[in-house]
Amino acid sequence: MKSLLRMIRFVKPYKSPAILSMLLLLGVVVSDLLIPRLTQRVIDQGIAQQDVSIIVSTSLLMLGAAILSALFAVGNTILSVRVAQGASADLRSAIVRKVQTFSFGNLDRIQTGQLLVRSTSDVRAVQLMVQMSLRMFTRAPLWMLGSIVMLILTNKQLSLLMLALFPIVVGIILFFLGRARPLFLSVQQKLDRLNQVMQENLAGVRVVKAFVRSEHENARFERTNRALTVDNVRVMQFIATLIPTMRALVNLGVVGVIWFGGRQVIVGDLTVGGIVASINYIAFALFPMMMLGGMAGPLSAADASAARIWEILDGDPEVQTRPDAQALPDIKGRVAFEDVCFSYNHSCDEPVLNGINLAAEPGQTVAILGATGSGKSSLVHLIPRFYDVEAGRVTLDGVDVRDLTLANLRAQIGVALQEAVLFSGAIRDNIRYGRPEATEEEVIAAAKAAQAHDFITAFPDGYDTVLGQRGVNLSGGQKQRISIARALLVQPTVLILDDSTSAVDVETEAKIQAALEELMAERTSFVIAQRISTVLNADKIVVLDGGRVAAEGTHAELMESSPIYHEIYESQLGNNQEKIVQ
Repeated sequence: MKSLLRMIRFVKPYKSPAILSMLLLLGVVVSDLLIPRLTQRVIDQGIAQQDVSIIVSTSLLMLGAAILSALFAVGNTILSVRVAQGASADLRSAIVRKVQTFSFGNLDRIQTGQLLVRSTSDVRAVQLMVQMSLRMFTRAPLWMLGSIVMLILTNKQLSLLMLALFPIVVGIILFFLGRARPLFLSVQQKLDRLNQVMQENLAGVRVVKAFVRSEHENARFERTNRALTVDNVRVMQFIATLIPTMRALVNLGVVGVIWFGGRQVIVGDLTVGGIVASINYIAFALFPMMMLGGMAGPLSAADASAARIWEILDGDPEVQTRPDAQALPDIKGRVAFEDVCFSYNHSCDEPVLNGINLAAEPGQTVAILGATGSGKSSLVHLIPRFYDVEAGRVTLDGVDVRDLTLANLRAQIGVALQEAVLFSGAIRDNIRYGRPEATEEEVIAAAKAAQAHDFITAFPDGYDTVLGQRGVNLSGGQKQRISIARALLVQPTVLILDDSTSAVDVETEAKIQAALEELMAERTSFVIAQRISTVLNADKIVVLDGGRVAAEGTHAELMESSPIYHEIYESQLGNNQEKIVQ
């Protein structure tokens, strides 16, 4: 239960209401424990002696104790819910904040469905346990301890029966806890898989319909759903045997009290009221154990969920700001790759990039060409430290980017990725995502440079048009243009356009290039493109092949010196017609 106990740190900010909640619970237990003693008084002093005044006064005391117990219980419930909800909200925020610190390498290994389950279902399991800890788990031991004390005060011999049953009950609960945890862990893993399949179905619904694969996806979901159902049934069947077992022990204890207590009543060593009180107290002592047994399932589930949450919270970002990192006050924009080796598996035995030596001077536009898988995107992702090199170094103005603070480094870089990710909200807010303080004029200027202004103003609400999830109500080309505008608005020293016009038609792309020429002249730019027409006017064209620099130079130089570049040019523009690179 170490994982679950570590969650106490999220309860500490709510220490005051938590303590008050437990004090109210103590009031509930005291009030409940008074009732059997008062019942004994009614029987032995009231009914047996036919004293109506004792019956009335004691009944009123019992009523008062019941009312107090109810009031204390309501207060305890309100406070425990407040603590549990607050702790779970903080836990969800901690997960999101932690994920935001992860680098691309961390996120490559964590599926989105897993993160969703851990921030929802797993957090709910922990939340339930926090709430139950301030109610059942606190109440049960107090109730049990108080009942044993009151049972000893009532009849010491009968209390021995409780002491004999106690280790049996504890042993059964521990057995169930040990067996239930791996079962619940398996359930959460199956839930991860279910969420992953569901997410893929929803995100790829257009592809599914286009290829008439609905039946296939339905069957795939059904298999995953069935696997989760089977595991859930297995867990519930196992847990279902616990409650009857605990109830049988409680009934055994009551039978024992009646058997041994009845013999004492016959010989005059115990009153009828005493045996009634003893039955209540032994039930009070064993019933909390039954409650704890009933919570064995949720407790095991919460511990398994807590362990999964700590896998995220204990994770270390692969890319971090070094303790002695600096912030450059005036960045010119010279970017250099020096003997760079990079691999996604952290080993240069199978590098994605190897032996890269490349420099971009301030204000230069560097175009990067190459076949799919040649390492184009991987190369530019090293500049803002989305990933770190395995060997060599990437420098900005002669300083290793690993020696700069991430905030300072990334504030100087504007990025428009091939997959344009937009957020639900107004178009204006998406464009100024990197500079929320940008003026309306600056937003419009960036949109015009990205050739987005005309289609934005064609919408009835213009820049106030609300986008759906991931910009679903825009075309691919429109999303890419907004992404470019977003990158331009931050006025970066280094601009990275990672195949960001692939969904744009040739005419629009030409307009974007013309509009960008003036803007790119003031900053160092890296442009990845599939169309060679996009990069003809670049200051430097770099051809990647198999993770290495196969050639670099201007268009004219490469036409003379690089067979690979010449082949690309001929395949696309040899007949003065644009073709698609296969």
